[in-house]
Amino acid sequence: PDGHATLHIYTPATEEYARWEGLKRNSPAYDKLKEERSQYLWYVLETIIPDIRQRAEVIQVGTPLTHQRFLRRYRGSYGPAIVAGEGSFPFPGTPVEGLLCCGDSCFPGIGVPAVAGSGILAANSVDFDSLRPQLKVLDMLINQGSAGGG
Repeated sequence: PDGHATLHIYTPATEEYARWEGLKRNSPAYDKLKEERSQYLWYVLETIIPDIRQRAEVIQVGTPLTHQRFLRRYRGSYGPAIVAGEGSFPFPGTPVEGLLCCGDSCFPGIGVPAVAGSGILAANSVDFDSLRPQLKVLDMLINQGSAGGG
């Protein structure tokens, strides 16, 4: 809404999953750990925006269990396993001809804006000549649907 903004802050997924494993979502132990683990982010954020907690109207704290449940990520992970200084995020191409990847494991990286950017990179990597056969199949399916009363 007008006068509001979204702030997305996160830390790298370097925390041991064992800390979260076996916890039941919304249990007192889970809520306590989630609150405890979010304090570092609040601390960092408050160095920039001192009254952020008072100004925040909606707060959603994600955990490895959140990533596992909603993103279907193994053990709540996200992004590729890249060792700092030894690699970088891969671009959309793959060894399989015509197969492109996008998401948090591709350049430019993790987070909603970066993931959207990876989708744009993949889309702009498509050869326009490859789209014609796909559009032909879509037209055929649409026409079949209309003829069948769908």
